[in-house]
Amino acid sequence: MRGVEYRGLTRIEGPVVITERSRNVGFNEVAAVYDRGEGRRLGRVVDMSEDWAAVQIFGSTTGLSADEARVEFLGRPMELRVGPGLLGRVFNGLGEPIDGYGHILSSTCLDVNGMPINPYARTYPRDFIQTGVSAIDGMNTLIRGQKLPIFSGNGLAHNRLAAQIVRQARILSPGETGGPAGDGSAGGGGQFVVVFCAMGVKYDVARFFLDDFERSGVLANVAVFLSLADAPSLERLVAPRCALTAAEYLAYEKNMHVLVVMTDMTNYCEALREVSSIRGEVPSRKGYPGYLYSDLASLYERAGKIEGSTGSITQLPILTMPNDDISHPIPDLSGYITEGQIVLDRELSQKGVYPPVAGLPSLSRLMKDGIGPGMTREDHKDVSSQLFAAYSRVRQIRNLASIIGEEELSDNDKRYLKFGEQFEARFLTQGEYENRDIGRTLDLGWRTLREIPREDLLRIKQEYIEKYLEKATA
Repeated sequence: MRGVEYRGLTRIEGPVVITERSRNVGFNEVAAVYDRGEGRRLGRVVDMSEDWAAVQIFGSTTGLSADEARVEFLGRPMELRVGPGLLGRVFNGLGEPIDGYGHILSSTCLDVNGMPINPYARTYPRDFIQTGVSAIDGMNTLIRGQKLPIFSGNGLAHNRLAAQIVRQARILSPGETGGPAGDGSAGGGGQFVVVFCAMGVKYDVARFFLDDFERSGVLANVAVFLSLADAPSLERLVAPRCALTAAEYLAYEKNMHVLVVMTDMTNYCEALREVSSIRGEVPSRKGYPGYLYSDLASLYERAGKIEGSTGSITQLPILTMPNDDISHPIPDLSGYITEGQIVLDRELSQKGVYPPVAGLPSLSRLMKDGIGPGMTREDHKDVSSQLFAAYSRVRQIRNLASIIGEEELSDNDKRYLKFGEQFEARFLTQGEYENRDIGRTLDLGWRTLREIPREDLLRIKQEYIEKYLEKATA
């Protein structure tokens, strides 16, 4: 029977308490634990059998008495209160306001676990999102409705890049090929907003994001969910689900275009491993649970566009690769689920390049469908392809030069080395507050390509070479 309290706990194991199972208890159901007048501690059912249920507490079980405690199963999953007042607010990982402005005045509550999108109801992502960052817009284009993670490493500038994208990202109107970014506008008459979720971050990192959003004036169009490093592991698991629930409300109920930025997914996966270990589950690769893939998919697959709705959800998850290992289970599985990745390179960062986006490992699988005439510019695809090909050759020549010496290279190879230097210094490198429209980005690409022989521009149509190359000035 729902609402009935059960006295006594079978045992307490860290943040998990084991109790007799009520007949109608469900997985992920919210439970309240009471102990000797100390108020209630909320938790979530994480495992069950015919005779018992395991409840993980949102917080500490310190001081909890196994004999005196009482457990009440509330008969509902964890929910997030949503309403028009979501934007401009700051919440903790459980969706509770922490900015001092009180609760949202709304009676609408949504299950944070969400519902899987029917594949038949999905529409194919095609609309270009301008981030104002040349390395992304020019070569790894973000498309509305896409999930495109950023693979970073400890100490790299992923936080600065995430804040810059939040400040500058916008959706171009049909036929628009440039113009100042960062005005919060969107093509098709829809509002473009951001849901930002930080998991397991230190206080100074959280303060950096909040201060940046306030200083740049974009906080009014951002809903922030913060789960700090000292928060319980379970809160870290709930935080992205609360953020995505808010995004689904804004996108599919309010018809807004939503960009969801989630950092750091590595902290999320570490929390998942910790909870799995507490529950005594058999570990898989590097100690992570065997269901890591499906758990990540339950988050990533909540992005997309749905037929009949003008809103959309675009995801930009950020994860730090342990030891810069791209084959680690977290980036490895994320790459399988998502449509590409943007990889930050430590060697470029040490050269002073910002943002240090690696040219070759990065890709956007949906880029080809969101660029070209009427979306960005007619030469976008050809310029991007030629830049990739030329930079790939630069990497090969640099490896050769490290063996035989640069003075032994041919004149043509030396021209490619100069192209590589110009590509990194002129095209990849830009200021943290420098906002480039797509027209400016492509023009910089043409100026960089002037460094290599014209007869090597085999990936660009001749008509584009004649139209754009001569206009590109150093």
